[in-house]
Amino acid sequence: METEQLPSDDQWFIHHRLLVDPNQTLLRVDKFLMDRLPNVTRNKVQDAIKQGFVKVNQAAIKPNYRVRPGDEIVIALPEPPRDTEVVPENIPLNIVYEDDHLLVVNKVAGMVVHPAYNNWQGTLVNALTYHFQNLPTMPNNNGRPGLVHRIDKGTSGLLVVAKTEIAMTHLAKQFFDHSIERTYHALVWGVPEDITGTIDVNLGRSLKDRRITTAFPEADYGRWAVTHYELLKPLRYVSLVSCKLETGRTHQIRAHLKYKGHPLFNDAPYGGDKVLKGTVFSKYKAFVENCFKLMPRPALHAKSLGFIHPATHEFMRFECDYPEDFSQVLE
Repeated sequence: METEQLPSDDQWFIHHRLLVDPNQTLLRVDKFLMDRLPNVTRNKVQDAIKQGFVKVNQAAIKPNYRVRPGDEIVIALPEPPRDTEVVPENIPLNIVYEDDHLLVVNKVAGMVVHPAYNNWQGTLVNALTYHFQNLPTMPNNNGRPGLVHRIDKGTSGLLVVAKTEIAMTHLAKQFFDHSIERTYHALVWGVPEDITGTIDVNLGRSLKDRRITTAFPEADYGRWAVTHYELLKPLRYVSLVSCKLETGRTHQIRAHLKYKGHPLFNDAPYGGDKVLKGTVFSKYKAFVENCFKLMPRPALHAKSLGFIHPATHEFMRFECDYPEDFSQVLE
């Protein structure tokens, strides 16, 4: 593995360089890479090829390209390569529940769940590996011990962490089957017309900005995503809403509510960090900006979490109060 940079404006970093053997028969490049790289799936390889991360003989290719003897294959990504070893850190955890099989943690807003580019320290996983030994890791999920799901950096609230292989397998299947109960409370701009509703719209990476998720209501693109919502309290220009996830896509609530015309309060990537409803008076604008300062993050809180315990097979449900910043802005 090398760390030299490709000569490009994007400053990409070489992660792998492979030279095809002189005796190699013609073989699709995606299958060739799956056979030679650890912990990759065909979908990941094909996605990397489509995004231009894979080049053969310094030229972009298609997934159906067939490798030939002597080909040079380079895989380069925007972030530098990183070892998956997690450095334990003595970071306090707010543990809501714990037994021999699992624990439920109330994550503070601002904490990243697992190490990744630009966030190698100070994450929930760094804290977990300090406080707990030999946490299991899901297949193809190196560097994320104990995790069976995650919530965004700016989101506060509940996460379940597996302490054993059996617990991880059991919980992961519940997430796969969409049987986990997850309720989030959010402050959104505007007041939904319907007190209750369901948003059943495909979500996928934005074609303009891959850092955000976009709704694709009519296109055959993205992944199936369902959010059930309920209006808890209309507050004239904003509302407190409850959202239950049937699926668990990246930024699902944030993208779905923006699609409905109700971006999360102070959610900058989704347009909620400006005055979207209300008066034009300067005092009102100053009031909103003061609220932004009180809660400098998207107004989203993982309020409750319910699942079947992997050992006792009993249904367990947990709730947590709003953090101080959320409560202050709501008040």
